[in-house]
Amino acid sequence: MTIKTFQFGEVTFDDSKILFINEGIFGFEDLKKYLLIKDESELFYWLNSVEEPEICFPLVGLRVVDDEFPQVENFEAFGIVKLCKEPINMTVNMKAPVYINQDDKIGYQKIIDNDQYQINYPLFKA
Repeated sequence: MTIKTFQFGEVTFDDSKILFINEGIFGFEDLKKYLLIKDESELFYWLNSVEEPEICFPLVGLRVVDDEFPQVENFEAFGIVKLCKEPINMTVNMKAPVYINQDDKIGYQKIIDNDQYQINYPLFKA
């Protein structure tokens, strides 16, 4: 299968690479199928919709940001990054992580009910 993405151009992949997020991402609940793309030279992962390839979320592993971030067995927690032209202004949503099991190709997003985690946590320190 091939999709045309904004970030990567045409991407060809096997159906076995599709990640299913059954409840969708908040605000995009109708989109259930994604590719998790990682260029080895980049900091970010990219969660690209298969159903609407122009929709793509930059992600960062939350254990990179906070080594004590709550984990779920067999899932890795990712935060959606808000990109900015000035890298110092980039933030990550730690309040609503996306949990992904890359082996089983499933994921979900949930809200962490803890004031310790912010929606716009600075990704880089000044």
